Amino acid sequence: MGLEDRILNCIVLGNLIVLICNIKLFNNTIALTGWNRMGKFNFLNTDFSALRTLHLVHELGSFTKAADRLKVNQSAISYTIEKLRSVFSDPLFVRQSGKIVATIRCNEIVLSTQKMLIEFEALLQLDEFDPNTANARFKISSNYYERQVLIPNIISKLRTVAPNMTLDLIAATSVGVNQIKSGEADILLGPYRPDENDLYCEELLREKYVCVMDHTHDLAKSRLTMAEYINASHLVINYGGSWRSPYVLQIEKMGIELKQVLTVPSPAGIDNMLLGTDLIATVPERVALGFGDAICIREMPIDVSFELNMVWTTRTHKSPLHRWMRNLVVNSIN
Repeated sequence: MGLEDRILNCIVLGNLIVLICNIKLFNNTIALTGWNRMGKFNFLNTDFSALRTLHLVHELGSFTKAADRLKVNQSAISYTIEKLRSVFSDPLFVRQSGKIVATIRCNEIVLSTQKMLIEFEALLQLDEFDPNTANARFKISSNYYERQVLIPNIISKLRTVAPNMTLDLIAATSVGVNQIKSGEADILLGPYRPDENDLYCEELLREKYVCVMDHTHDLAKSRLTMAEYINASHLVINYGGSWRSPYVLQIEKMGIELKQVLTVPSPAGIDNMLLGTDLIATVPERVALGFGDAICIREMPIDVSFELNMVWTTRTHKSPLHRWMRNLVVNSIN
């Protein structure tokens, strides 16, 4: 079955607003000729980047933000949307109270073409991937823990087997899932297990929490008791957003309130902050081991752990490049 036949089947399977009569492939773009659902014959003389642009403007609610994401001029976004307005005989976006608002027709188009775009991107992927010659750019969304624990091994392996590839690290903060959905990132590494149908998830490792403190701390002399842990002065990491550390949730579930003396947005540098103080901090064990001998590590008085996952979308699920990179990530885990 040829590519054109495969694409036609793909479109028929999708809930499309356009019945495709003919498909022409040229210069890695796709031009569609067909009948719209109003019975009028028109030519979608455009490639699928136009529909991707429509989806991005719809998601971000801004021509400017879409241009920034795609690294093009805003005039290019305006031109593309204007072309689609003519195709669909609808304004698609209108301005209300100073904001860009999608029309009902635009919402219908985005909903109807979402699956189609994913299927087309999968069809147009290269059938094979050769890491020795690949010069692709791959984007990983992650935070401090993943950059400390996972990324160094990933970089080491990548530089060995695919030296021409480029790796972009993007701060996930609390919006990592949105980043892979929009295409800003290819995979997300973090303690997330989303339940959306269009996302895949693979557990990479499980991590437990430990307590860290200065070696001169009174609690460094022996195993921590629960009473000592509760009464201690705590340095607490507040990552922001809706995600909260599992140990914090467990402590609160037990009806316990810790004495938070210092809060920080990341584990970065807390080993230096603990030196010479009476503070203790609760961190993932692999992070604590990375602090070296300057910091004392003690078992937490309660057993709390979390899973570290790799998350990706249906958009990249069948891509040979992405499959290869996901395997590399898995094989990078110590």
